Amino acid sequence: MTTTGTINEKEEQIDSSAESKKEIEIYKTAAKHHEAAAKYHTAAAKHHEDGNHEKAFECTLNANKHSWFAHKYEMENTEQQALIRYHNDLISHVLI
Repeated sequence: MTTTGTINEKEEQIDSSAESKKEIEIYKTAAKHHEAAAKYHTAAAKHHEDGNHEKAFECTLNANKHSWFAHKYEMENTEQQALIRYHNDLISHVLI
């Protein structure tokens, strides 16, 4: 069964190449935050070994901030991908 509406699948479907580039940038940004978090955790461990617990606490706070940002980017990307898939599924069902 086909519909005779004016929906143009090419126009309605979200541009996958642009979304793919955006998704790659989000992954890179999240990775940078994960790397920063790892560096701060490593520094915190070293400060604890040296007995400088105040400096370790500061490093742990910074590590947690970077972990939070990485998680935030990953969640936004997941939500965006779900919306795109839902939108494209709706369009493909209308056109069938």
